[in-house]
Amino acid sequence: MPKLVLSNCFVSVDGTDLSSHVASVSLETVFEIIDTTTLGSIFRTKVAGLGENSVTFEFHQDFGSGSVEATIYPLLGTRTECVIKPVNAATSSTNPSYTFQAVISEWRPISGAVGVLATVPVTFPISGQITKTTI
Repeated sequence: MPKLVLSNCFVSVDGTDLSSHVASVSLETVFEIIDTTTLGSIFRTKVAGLGENSVTFEFHQDFGSGSVEATIYPLLGTRTECVIKPVNAATSSTNPSYTFQAVISEWRPISGAVGVLATVPVTFPISGQITKTTI
């Protein structure tokens, strides 16, 4: 069975390809757990409730045209389309595309220490579902 080493992900935010500025990315789906245990049970029973999606990026900061800052800062407080693929290549069954509406809810334009690469770690909540495409 093949293994994938992430080294060339595709990341687009609001139509801007930020792939070359991304140190890490994590797309997460979590469902609330609802307890359905009744009297007389000796084990708890549970069902999945509402789901919640989020995306976490660690960006390498830069301030030029088409940069992370130029893309993200004007989007603060809005929803925008993001697309993530494991490999920066055509979408396929082995390279699915994940599309979603991220709420740009936080931003740290400057983060770092003396002599260290300026990076921006952020987690954006996702509004609604994530669409997975394989064609």
